[in-house]
Amino acid sequence: MNITHAKVQPFPRSPPLHHPTLIFSSGQKLPFPRKFITAHIGRSSSFASILCKKHTLLAHGCFGVSRSRIRSSVSEVEEEQKQKSVVVKRAYPFNEIEPKWQRYWEENRTFRTPDDVDTSKPKYYVLDMFPYPSGAGLHVGHPLGYTATDILARFKRMQGYNVLHPMGWDAFGLPAEQYAIETGTHPKLTTLRNINRFRSQLKLLGFSYDWDREISTIEPEYYKWTQWIFLQLLKRGLAYQAEVPVNWCPALGTVLANEEVVDGVSERGGHPVIRKPMQQWMLKITAYADRLLEDLDELDWPESIKEMQRNWIGRSEGAEMEFYVLDSDGRETDMKITVYTTRPDTIFGATYLVVAPEYTLLSSIVSAKQSESVEEYKDIASRKSDLERTELQKEKTGVFGGCYAKNPANGEPIPIWVADYVLGSYGTGAIMAVPAHDTRDHEFASKYTIPIKWVVTPNVGSCIESGKAYSGEGIVINSSNMMVGLDINGFSSKEAAHKVIEWAEKTGNGKKKVNYKLRDWLFARQRYWGEPIPVIFLADSGESIPVLETELPLTLPELDDFTPTGTGEPPLSKAVSWVKTIDPSSGKPATRETNTMPQWAGSCWYYLRFMDPKNSKELVDKAKEMYWSPVDIYVGGAEHAVLHLLYSRFWHKVLYDIGVVSTKEPFKCVINQGIILGEVQYVACKGTDGNYISADSANELGEHFQEIIPEERVVKSGEYFVLKDNPNICLIARAHKMSKSRGNVVNPDDVVAEYGADSLRLYEMFMGPFRDSKTWNTSGIEGVHRFLGRTWRLIVGSPLPHGMFRDGTMVTDEEPTMEQLRALHKCIAKVTEEIEGTRFNTGISAMMEFINAAYKWDKHPKSIIEAFVLLLSPYTPHMAEELWSRLGHQDSIAYAPFPKADPTYLKESIIVLPVQINGKTRGTIQVEKGCSEEDAFTLASQDEKLSKYLDGKPIKKKIFVPGKILNVILDRQNVKVGVQ
Repeated sequence: MNITHAKVQPFPRSPPLHHPTLIFSSGQKLPFPRKFITAHIGRSSSFASILCKKHTLLAHGCFGVSRSRIRSSVSEVEEEQKQKSVVVKRAYPFNEIEPKWQRYWEENRTFRTPDDVDTSKPKYYVLDMFPYPSGAGLHVGHPLGYTATDILARFKRMQGYNVLHPMGWDAFGLPAEQYAIETGTHPKLTTLRNINRFRSQLKLLGFSYDWDREISTIEPEYYKWTQWIFLQLLKRGLAYQAEVPVNWCPALGTVLANEEVVDGVSERGGHPVIRKPMQQWMLKITAYADRLLEDLDELDWPESIKEMQRNWIGRSEGAEMEFYVLDSDGRETDMKITVYTTRPDTIFGATYLVVAPEYTLLSSIVSAKQSESVEEYKDIASRKSDLERTELQKEKTGVFGGCYAKNPANGEPIPIWVADYVLGSYGTGAIMAVPAHDTRDHEFASKYTIPIKWVVTPNVGSCIESGKAYSGEGIVINSSNMMVGLDINGFSSKEAAHKVIEWAEKTGNGKKKVNYKLRDWLFARQRYWGEPIPVIFLADSGESIPVLETELPLTLPELDDFTPTGTGEPPLSKAVSWVKTIDPSSGKPATRETNTMPQWAGSCWYYLRFMDPKNSKELVDKAKEMYWSPVDIYVGGAEHAVLHLLYSRFWHKVLYDIGVVSTKEPFKCVINQGIILGEVQYVACKGTDGNYISADSANELGEHFQEIIPEERVVKSGEYFVLKDNPNICLIARAHKMSKSRGNVVNPDDVVAEYGADSLRLYEMFMGPFRDSKTWNTSGIEGVHRFLGRTWRLIVGSPLPHGMFRDGTMVTDEEPTMEQLRALHKCIAKVTEEIEGTRFNTGISAMMEFINAAYKWDKHPKSIIEAFVLLLSPYTPHMAEELWSRLGHQDSIAYAPFPKADPTYLKESIIVLPVQINGKTRGTIQVEKGCSEEDAFTLASQDEKLSKYLDGKPIKKKIFVPGKILNVILDRQNVKVGVQ
C-alpha cells in the first residue's frame, strides 16, 4: 500500500478500544502491531483518518501524534499486512513444506543406492545426459528432462526396483578456459563455483538423485580411468597420430570440431576459423563402423536418431576406379587419380574429375599456368567448415586445374577441376563427376559449361527431362566400348554396376569397395582445461611411449597463464618443468604430450563410473557392472544424437571386447525431450508511413518495420493473434529457444520462490507431450498451482482465519463407496500407464479429473486419499511427503508401494442407452449393465426430456436390445383418435 499523503482529522470521542484496529474501506480489519501501540499511540482514545492511494483507513487509537510518526507507523502496519496477505494468497504452504522435506531427504540420505544391493530384485538405471555446469546456471528448460527421469526413478522405487539415479558434471571444456583467459581466474575455481550453483538449483527442485555417487570429469580420481581407457585404445592400435586437416582457430588457439564452427567462425566468440594440416591424435572409430551400424537395429531409440547415426556412418557399396593423368601432349602418365563411386554403372557419363582443395597430389598434377589460381582457391576453401562446403543449397564453386585424365571406360580425356564441395577426408578426396545423373555435378557442369552425357534412362524409350539431372536407377544407354571389352547397354543399373566392377578388377582399372562417411575421431585439443594425454616422446628419437598404468592419473599442472601460444603449441607447453620428464623404462630424457583430450572423452563412459564411483582399483567392479548394465532409460537433447552417443557406443564396444563390460550397447532406451521455448513474442508490422500492416500481407507491401507488442494489447481471433484495438491487423507470434543473448531466460529459482518446486515440476510435465517442443507461459503455471492448492484443501481443509492451515487432515475412517473406488482405480490405471509410456501430461490430467470428482463427495475415506497421494508422489514429492506424514505415516513415501489398479473396479457398470420414439432418437438414459426392458422403460418415462413423448400415449410395442437401444413404437391410430 503506497501512502500518497496522510491527513489527521479529529473525530468525535468514543470509548477506548482494547485492541486498536485498522479498518479498511473494504471492511477488512487489521489489528495494529503491539509495538506500534506502545511506541506511538499510547493510551489516547482519539481517532485519525489516513488517506491512502487505494483505501481510506480509520485508525482507532492515537490522535495528537505527529504526521511523520503516523506515516512511519502506518508503513509498519502496511508491511505486516503485506506479509499476512502473502500467507493468504498462497494456495498451500509450499514455502514451509519444500525446505523441510529437502532437509529430511538430505539428512536421511533417502535416495542413496547402497553399494551392495539385493540383486534378486529387479534393477532400473535411469540417467540424465551429463550437464555442463555453465556460469549461467539452470533455466526452466533444463528441468524438463530431469523432472521426467525423477518421476520414473520415484515410480520404480515405489514398485520395488533397485533404482540407480545419479548426477554428475561434464566439467572440462572450452567456456571455462576462455573465462580464465579473460579474467585470470583458474578454470577449476570457475567450474567448482558453477557446479555448486547447479547442484543447489537441482536440490531446490527436489530431484531424487543419489548425491553420494556424484562425480565430475575434472577430478583426477575420475580422469585416471579416462586415461586408462586411452591406453587400452593405444595398445590395440585404435589410437594413433596423423597429420590431418583440422579447423584451426588462431584467436582461440585451438582445434575445433566441425560442430563448433558455424559459418566459418568459432561458435564461441565468433572468431575466424581456417583449415590447416596438423599432427593430431586420432581414434580409429572407423574400425567399428559396421558394428556401430548393425547394432542400431537392437536399440529402443527414436527412429530419427538411429537414422541420423546411420547417415553419419554413411556406409555405401561401390567401386574405386583408376583415372590416369595425361601429360600436356595427351599421353598417359604413371600418375593416377583414384576415385570412389557408388554408381559404377554411370562411368561412361563421367565428363570431368573433381579433386578436393586439400588433395595430396594436387600440386603434382596442376599445370603451371593454373597453379596461382588453384592456390588462391585453396586459401579461400581453407576458411570454410566441412558443413559449409557440402551444403546442398550453396552455389558450387571451383577452378580448372589445367590438366586432364583419361576415362578408362571410353578412353576420352576429361578435365580435372578443383572444387570445395569434395572433401579430402571422404573417400579418396576425388570423384568422377557425372553431371547427367548427379544434382551437384549437374549444377557445377552447367555453371562452367562442361559436357553433360546421359547414360541412364528411367525406362526404355523414355525421354530425360532437359535441364535436370536424373539421379535414379534405370536402363543403361550410351555405354559401350568394345575396344576395352566393356558393353553395358540395355542392362539395369544394378546389373551394369556388377559388370563394370568385374571388368575393372579384371583389367586393373579398379575394384569393389565399401566406403563410409564416418571419419576417424580427431582426439586432441590445444587447450589447458582437459584431460592430459598419457604419452611421452623420447627426446632423441621422438618415439611415443605410453605412460605406465601404475603412474595414472597424470594430473594437470598448475598454470597462471592460459592464453594461446599463437604458434599452435598448446598452453600446456608453458608448464616447462611438467613437460620435461624421464622415460622410466630407458632413463632417457623425454617430453610429455601437451595436447589434451576433447570434452567428449570424459562423457563417453561416465555412466559406468556411476555404478561404482569410489573404486580406485578398477574402472568398474564386474559384478556391479553386470547387474546395472545397460542404462535402462537415457534422457537428453536431440543435439547429442550423433557425436556423444556414437562416441559412447564406440568406447563401450572397445570395453566389451576387452572384457570390462558385459553388454554390446551402453543405453537400452534413449528418449529426447522437447525444447522449452521462451514466452511468445508478438510482433506487428509497420509501413514506412508508420501505420500498422497486417502480417499476412506485409511481404507483398514491400519495405516495412517490426514492433514488439505487449501481451495486454493482443487478442486471439481464430487461428491468428491480432491487435485488440484493431482486429484487422494480424500479428506475428513467435517463440525462441531460451538464451541469455535473447533475454528470454526464465530462472527456475524465481518460479520456485513464487509457486514452489512442485508447481514447476508439474507444469513442465503438463505443458504437452514430453518429446515435443513447447512454449513457456508463466500464466500457465498458475493453473497447476491452483490444482495443487485444491488438492491440499481437499485433504487438509481450508485455511484458518489467520491464514494458516490446521495440522492433520480432513479424511475419515469410513469405508469407501463403489463410486469412490471406481474413480480411484480408474485414476491408478491411467497414471500408471502414462508414466510407463512417458506421457506425463495425460497422467496429470487423470489426477485432475480425480480431484474434480472428489470435490463432489461428502466424505473422503483415508484409504482413497492415501492411494491418491501415492499417485501424486512421483510428480510432486514435497507435497506428497507432507500429506503422507499428516496421514499418520512415520516413514518417507519414497519407498511406499505404488498402488495397483484392481480390474474389478475398472469395469463400467453404468452405460448410456439411446432411446428412440418411433425409430427416431429422442434422448439417452443411464442404466446399469444387465438392465431389463421394464426398468429401462421406467427410467425413460421418468426422464424429463423423454416423458413428453411417452406420457399418456398408447404404446404399440417396445423393441429392446440389452445394452444397445430402447425403441418405443407408439400406436399412431389410437393417438389420432385420441386427438379427435
